[in-house]
Amino acid sequence: MLLRSRLRPFVFAVLFLCVLAVPAPVRSQEATDDTELRKQLALGEQLLGKTPDRAAVLYFIAGTHALLREPHEAIANLKECIAEKEGFDPSGDPTFRGLKFSTEFQRLVGIAHKNFPEVSHAQIAFTIPEKDLIPEGLAYDPAQDAFYLSSLHLKKILRIPRQEPEHFTDFVRADRYNLLPVLGIHLDPTDGSVWSASWLDNGKTELLHFDKDGTLLGRFSLAEETKHGFNDLVLLRDGSVFVTDTAGNQVYRFDPQKKVFQALSLNRAMFEPNGITVNDDEQFLFIADQFGILRYEIKSGRSTDVSPGASNTLAGADGLYWYRGALVAVQNGIGSPRIAAFQLSEDGLRVTKTTILENRSAFTTLPTTGAIRGDKFYFIVNSQIDNLNGDRILDPTTLSPVRIGVLTLP
Repeated sequence: MLLRSRLRPFVFAVLFLCVLAVPAPVRSQEATDDTELRKQLALGEQLLGKTPDRAAVLYFIAGTHALLREPHEAIANLKECIAEKEGFDPSGDPTFRGLKFSTEFQRLVGIAHKNFPEVSHAQIAFTIPEKDLIPEGLAYDPAQDAFYLSSLHLKKILRIPRQEPEHFTDFVRADRYNLLPVLGIHLDPTDGSVWSASWLDNGKTELLHFDKDGTLLGRFSLAEETKHGFNDLVLLRDGSVFVTDTAGNQVYRFDPQKKVFQALSLNRAMFEPNGITVNDDEQFLFIADQFGILRYEIKSGRSTDVSPGASNTLAGADGLYWYRGALVAVQNGIGSPRIAAFQLSEDGLRVTKTTILENRSAFTTLPTTGAIRGDKFYFIVNSQIDNLNGDRILDPTTLSPVRIGVLTLP
C-alpha cells in the first residue's frame, strides 16, 4: 500500500533512535505542526551517510522543508538529490505542490525528465468495471489460470479468470466476514488457499487465511496495542508467512501451526517496509522500504542492504517480485511512479543491471502491485488510492474502471 507522501516526524525519530539502539516511545499519531516537523528535519539530516542511498534521504529532507514552507531549502535538497541521477521525480509528488510554479522546481523536474525519459511498453490486459474498488493487491493462480484482486474500499477479494476476465466473481464478498481493507495477497500452491493482509489506518490490522473456495480459515493479529499495519506478504513452502508491518516499521514471520508472530531482527531500522519477495530456493527474502531493499538470509537471520550502484535507486518499492535472478519493483515512493527490473549479482547483494520497464506513461498513473505469469508482469495501473480517505471516497465523480496492465519482462 502506498503511503502517499505522508512524512511522519515521530517515525523518523523512532527510526533514528533505533539505529542508535536507544529506546524510544512509539507514537501512533501523524504529526503536522512545525515543531514536530523540525524534529523530523534534524533527525532526517542525521540519517545522511547511514543508508546506502543518499538521494533517498535527501528526497525526504526536501519534502520536510516543503511541508515547513521553506522553498529555498527544499529546492537545495532536491537539487542535490536529482544530481545523483537515480530516478527521483518530484513532479508527481503532492508534497511539493507548493513549489509547482517555481521556476527552479520546474527546471529540476526538467532535468529529472531528461535523465529518465518516458518509457511506455505496457498494454491493457483487462479492465474491471467496478470503479470504487480501490484495488491494492494482485496475485496469480496458475492452477486455475486466474487472478485475485483485493479491494481497500469494498473490503473484498475478486477472482478473475485470465481468459474471460469479464466473468469475474467475488471470491470473498464484501459483507461476509466484516473484513478490514484488504491489501497484499499470496496464493499457497499446495492447497489453493489464499493469504492476505488487511489494515485500517486507525492501527487495526489482521493476517487473513481463506480456503480455495473463499471460506475464512483464520484471522490473526498482534497482541501489542501500538499501531501496526500489515501490508504485503510472501509464503514459503513450509507454510511460513512473512508480512511487512508498514505502520509499525517491522517485518514479522508468522508460524501457522503455532499461530505466533515473530519480529525479524534486521541490520538497520526499517522505514515503512512494504514490498517483500523470496528467491526461488528460498534462501533469501528481499524486503523493501523507503530507503532501499534488504536481503535477509532466512536460515541465519542475517540481513544486508542491497547495493543499487551508482545513479540508481531501490527506494520506495510498493510491489516487489523475484524473477530469474532479478527483482521487479513497482516504485511509487520516488515521486512519479515507475516499474523497473533490477538484475542482481549471484549473492543478491548488488544490482548489476537496471531496466526501466515503464516510466511517466499512461500506465503509471498510480500503480501499486502486480503478479508474474511466465514472462509477463501484470500490474494495477490506476489504483486510485489517492481518492480514498479511510472508508470514504473523496470524489466519486473522478473514479474510473480499474485497469490491469501487462509488460514483458527482460
